[in-house]
Amino acid sequence: MNFGRAGDELFVTHSAVSKQIRLLEEDLGVALFERRNRAVFLTDSGRRLLGTMSQVFRQISECCDEIKGGGSAPLVLSCEPTFTQRWLIRRLPQFNALHPEIEVHVLAAGGPVSFDRSHIDLALRRSDFSWPPELFMETVVEERVGPVCAPGLLASAGNDILSLPRIHSATRRDAWTRYISDNQIADPNPPGSQVFEHFYLSIEAAIAGLGAAIGPEPLVADAVESGQLVAPHGFSSNGYSYILLSRLPFEGDARKRSFLSWLRRQFK
Repeated sequence: MNFGRAGDELFVTHSAVSKQIRLLEEDLGVALFERRNRAVFLTDSGRRLLGTMSQVFRQISECCDEIKGGGSAPLVLSCEPTFTQRWLIRRLPQFNALHPEIEVHVLAAGGPVSFDRSHIDLALRRSDFSWPPELFMETVVEERVGPVCAPGLLASAGNDILSLPRIHSATRRDAWTRYISDNQIADPNPPGSQVFEHFYLSIEAAIAGLGAAIGPEPLVADAVESGQLVAPHGFSSNGYSYILLSRLPFEGDARKRSFLSWLRRQFK
């Protein structure tokens, strides 16, 4: 760390930088730097202050960019792949018609999100992980799940969906176990099971008649409505939700507010 280089970047002298740091340390009552062998290092307090101020300055910069852009920049959304495929894509034309001034770019991704690396505005996620406390979160809809299968397969099993082979997803391997436990169901021994790598493949497998899968209501509602799937037990809450995450407050960006409001209206 070099005070002289800092002075060059700020167009002030080395002594001016040193004076301002000394005044800040006196005001805070703690040392922010320590000097060893003619070198300068941050103390624990200095590192803490650096982390917070870096984040704040980054938010100020992003906010200024949004203001200068007049809200016309594309809204970049990172969205769970299955949610994107089975729900969002087929409804985006409606949003585009309602808000032609907002151009939405969609990136398919799930789980923890890095706003620094991915350069996104929003992340639509299932709330099954811990996100950094500095992010802003808004709940879109509670997740409700239930067993689903092809109607012909259910009829062949005497309308007993729990007796059918179980379809699992590698990304939600405990879905059946949680559903049985949460709903206190006496579970018979199913005749077999199959595992698919991605969650959307498990839904497609259920439509194809390979067995019964645990389906979140938003992701199977269209298939149930069209008759491709049936959900004889209905859907119940599993304690998770679909959420929108943002680095900056929603209140400061009309694009984000419009998209959040539109999402929530779809589930009413």
